Amino acid sequence: MSGRDEPVTVTAYPDGPLLVRGEIELHASDGTVIDPRRRTVALCRCGLSALKPFCDGTHKAAGFRTED
Repeated sequence: MSGRDEPVTVTAYPDGPLLVRGEIELHASDGTVIDPRRRTVALCRCGLSALKPFCDGTHKAAGFRTED
């Protein structure tokens, strides 16, 4: 089975990022492609990351909480 045959999964971690696994193509709001650099990426949910759209762990220090 090739990587393209595997499903993409999104897992919302309590009080943390969205973990996206699989082959994806990310786009910025202007339509440009963002290179994910790996097959598993953590996407920011708190809005405070300096590496948006990727998580940089800022949610921990900020006390970000989700309603799980």
